[in-house]
Amino acid sequence: MKVSVDISMYPLTEAFEARIISFIQELKKSPFVIKENPLTTQIYGDYDEVMDFIKLHMKEAFEDTNHCVFVMKFINGDRS
Repeated sequence: MKVSVDISMYPLTEAFEARIISFIQELKKSPFVIKENPLTTQIYGDYDEVMDFIKLHMKEAFEDTNHCVFVMKFINGDRS
């Protein structure tokens, strides 16, 4: 099954821009279709693979940043 994910990251720190850029750069290393806009990043791919990837990188973000908020929307199917 394919999935489309709209994800926004909000690190609650003064150096938030660098952390967001780093997160997006990690997303771009994935085999998934990644699209950016000023407020969100979209990820398109296989459901299980996308979820495993997001899970791993969210954990890394939580470990690297004292307080971090993620807002996501999930749509079944590839909306790219």
